[in-house]
Amino acid sequence: MAMKKIVVTGGAGLIGSHVTDLLIGQGFEVHVVDNFSGGKKENVHKDATLHVLDIRDTKELPKVLAGATYLFHLAALPRVQYSIEYPLETHDVNVTGTWNLFIAAKNAGVKKIIYSASSSAYGDQTELPLRESMNPLPKSPYGAQKYIGEVYVRIMAEVFKVEAVSLRYFNVYGPRFNPEGAYALVIGKFLNQRKAGQPLTITGDGKQTRDFTHVYDVARANLLAMQSDTVGKGEVINVGAGNNQSILRIAELVGGPVEFIPARFEPHDSLADNSKARTLLGWQPKVSIEEGIAELKKIYSLA
Repeated sequence: MAMKKIVVTGGAGLIGSHVTDLLIGQGFEVHVVDNFSGGKKENVHKDATLHVLDIRDTKELPKVLAGATYLFHLAALPRVQYSIEYPLETHDVNVTGTWNLFIAAKNAGVKKIIYSASSSAYGDQTELPLRESMNPLPKSPYGAQKYIGEVYVRIMAEVFKVEAVSLRYFNVYGPRFNPEGAYALVIGKFLNQRKAGQPLTITGDGKQTRDFTHVYDVARANLLAMQSDTVGKGEVINVGAGNNQSILRIAELVGGPVEFIPARFEPHDSLADNSKARTLLGWQPKVSIEEGIAELKKIYSLA
């Protein structure tokens, strides 16, 4: 498959940049689409071709997609709170932009689309772990927007006969994450506070849990989804560590004094059932939360 053209939207962001690195390491010709609304230029691999574009640009996108075999769609406005404050703008990017991109990919003859979905589509469920068969109950515009993207993925596969798959991420963190961004916001906030000599601020009682999943594992799942002959029919697949941690535990791993602040509007717990990813993709998480945070503390000169 060497030198096949691949397009990665959001390739300057946390996950997209690591996906790009793996693809280039395997000899692919990678084109990154990013407008730096969340990503950084320095994250883009030097051997990737960078297109500074918005995914709503229906004039330029078809030119970038021409001749591409695969599309990884990671570009989004991903903040839950931001989607509540700016519901129209986030809908325009996360829903309209996604559909524009998918149709352009179909017209360009792209073989398979790998869509970055979100566990926020689950909302509050009555039981854990979260399984793909559960009814989506998003609690924010962002969660709803990402779920609509999953519906479009299924339509691409069933109606337009383009192979497509949705990967539902759970609290992705790791090197290159934006400490002010949507992914692993708690970990980034704690690292910044520790670096500044401030107490780690915990919302509520800190007993709420998240299934923190390392970006190295998430990037591998993307490549496995691309390479797999068993997925592409519009499936939704959880990509989560399957080992949720309380915010108190994260604070303990980062280290330092803590301070409790009022709870905020969010699901209390999250835990992925990743058996589908294990079965269909042959994927399993490899980086533990202890290893992942220890690596970040070294990067932040806190170890």
